[in-house]
Amino acid sequence: MADKLNPKRAGMAVGAFAGLVHLFWALLVAAGLGQWWSDWKLSLHFLNVPLTVTAFNPVTAAMLVVLTFVAGFAAGWVFAWVWNWAGKWK
Repeated sequence: MADKLNPKRAGMAVGAFAGLVHLFWALLVAAGLGQWWSDWKLSLHFLNVPLTVTAFNPVTAAMLVVLTFVAGFAAGWVFAWVWNWAGKWK
C-alpha cells in the first residue's frame, strides 16, 4: 500500500528538522547573534517584546537539540500512525 507512512522514517525526518533548527539557534547564540536574531524576528511580526538572550552554555545547547529531536521524532511518529490509522477506511 503506497499510501502508508513509515512511522520511524517520518519521526526521523521531523526530529532531524526540529533538531537542526535548534542547532542553528544554538550556534547563533554561541556566535553572539542570538539577541539580534530574536529582535529581527519579532520586528517582522510587529512585536516589541522585552527579551534577553542569556549567555551560551554548551550543555544547555546539547539538551535543547536532543530534546527537540526527541519531541520532533515523537510528533512525526504520531502523525504517521494517525495517517495510517485514518487511511484504513479508504
